[in-house]
Amino acid sequence: MFQRALICTDFTDGLYRLAQFVPSLAAGGFKSLVFFHNVSVDGEWEIPPGSPELLEEPRQRLQALLRDVPDDIDVTVEVQMGRASESILRLAKQHRADVIFLGSPTRTLLEEKLFGSTTARLAEKSAVPIVILRPQLVSTYTTAELELRCAHLFRYLLVPYDGTEGGKNLLKKLRQQVKNNPHSVLERVRLLWVIDANVRRKLQGDNPIKQAEQELDQLQADLAALNLVVNTTIVEGNPLEKILKTAEVHDIGAIAACSSNAGGILKWSAPSLTREILRGSWHPVLFFPA
Repeated sequence: MFQRALICTDFTDGLYRLAQFVPSLAAGGFKSLVFFHNVSVDGEWEIPPGSPELLEEPRQRLQALLRDVPDDIDVTVEVQMGRASESILRLAKQHRADVIFLGSPTRTLLEEKLFGSTTARLAEKSAVPIVILRPQLVSTYTTAELELRCAHLFRYLLVPYDGTEGGKNLLKKLRQQVKNNPHSVLERVRLLWVIDANVRRKLQGDNPIKQAEQELDQLQADLAALNLVVNTTIVEGNPLEKILKTAEVHDIGAIAACSSNAGGILKWSAPSLTREILRGSWHPVLFFPA
């Protein structure tokens, strides 16, 4: 689906390991990779005088991991100082990245409020899709497992859909990605409609299951026209629980999610299913900003 990735690592998230799997990432459709490490410093100096090793050590560490780089893929290492979110946004624009990789641990609302979150800030400000990987998993994958993960991350997506504008916007963005990339590796999509058991039946119409079936049948035909294998699932229950369970059962590569508005996916004042997926899913999450 994507060709130009900005892969960010702080060396505690496991994402630096992806530098060892450039051939696998190339097999997943990438043509350009930028590996980025941000050095945070205090004080007025952007680069403290007499301390060039603060930049050179992480640069050499990333360079040493790059092995067997194919001739037809462009690989760059960037190490900068400053606020991580600002550096990432700047580099994404500079290198024309069409996706950003981040390692983000699962968090509760309270933990995010207390400790902050680069992922939360980027989800608000980035115009580029973001892939969120869990450090606890990336760090424990064997070499063989991570090699397969890199090659197959975007081959099978779970797409939660419930007929709302947010769901329609997500499908629109997926269509655009496939159409704009003639070498897209996306092969299969599973559309999941969860009928929320907490919503009163009167608000869901006379026959919500039939309504969902009819709408998903039309979407299935539309996506199949893009040479995608499309499966549909309709279940009733708690949306977050059903989404995570479906991802587990069907061997999903990543869960796709989308902001439903232009300014508030991670705001505290209103509940958000997308926000909960971003915070809590152990599966990789492909997040499309509004």
